[in-house]
Amino acid sequence: MTVTIGSRVVGGGRPAYVIAEIGLNHNGDVELAKRLIDVAADAGADAVKFQKRTPEIATPEHMRDIPRDTPWGRMTYLEYRRRVEFDRDQYIEISDHALLRGLEWFASPWDVPSVAFLEDLGVAAHKVASASLTDVELLEALRDTGKPVILSTGMSTSEQIDAAIEVLGTDRLVLMHATSTYPMEPEEANIRMIPVLRDRYPGVPVGYSGHERGLQISLAAVALGAVAVERHITLDRTMWGSDHAASLEPAGLQHLVRDIRVIEAALGDGVKRVYPGELAPMAKLRRIPA
Repeated sequence: MTVTIGSRVVGGGRPAYVIAEIGLNHNGDVELAKRLIDVAADAGADAVKFQKRTPEIATPEHMRDIPRDTPWGRMTYLEYRRRVEFDRDQYIEISDHALLRGLEWFASPWDVPSVAFLEDLGVAAHKVASASLTDVELLEALRDTGKPVILSTGMSTSEQIDAAIEVLGTDRLVLMHATSTYPMEPEEANIRMIPVLRDRYPGVPVGYSGHERGLQISLAAVALGAVAVERHITLDRTMWGSDHAASLEPAGLQHLVRDIRVIEAALGDGVKRVYPGELAPMAKLRRIPA
């Protein structure tokens, strides 16, 4: 089964769909967001992803008044959430830039009004963050858009994933194996879940959303059959913000896309054959002909 996102087809033996998650790593700065879009396009990614919240709804009650030191001074967590959100005009500016660079763009809406906000902007798809997998009202709103939905499965049990898929359906669904630790250590990656999810939900394309340092685990996920790979990106992992440390810098994203394409070429089709490049060594080295 395949899922079409804009002009790209995910699954069905197509090249892995590479999503560069900008998330909140733009730190509320449109120009920084556009620079990160350029990083994604230059590396050969297929899409960029943001996060969209209505802070008054999406911020948990117990977190709202917690003080936070930010580049803009000390403020409550709710004030910080407001500070890093883009408005409609800012999203139009960054979406135009993404489309001009040949990238699809979409976001993780964290509440129902954010779904309507993104629909108004004509996103190609919607992403469900792992933290939102149990938000049935949000899942219903996303289902009702008729758009493709990419569902991350971090911090979730198999039963919770079952329940989410029961709401969303499988017609336009891409599942993403994930572990929601930032940054994630290798022993928590559990990428053998990729074929397990594929077997549990036949016909649903399964990818990988990673929060680890480095490239090895994401590349191994592709070797295990992940049809999509999502990684956070940043200009500099030492920048202020909670996601930068688990993000790839520009060279890292370039190497990730390059190495994914090498692995895809190397996987082949599983049919044993003698390749043209083997004929000369065979003539030179094989003592007893078949």
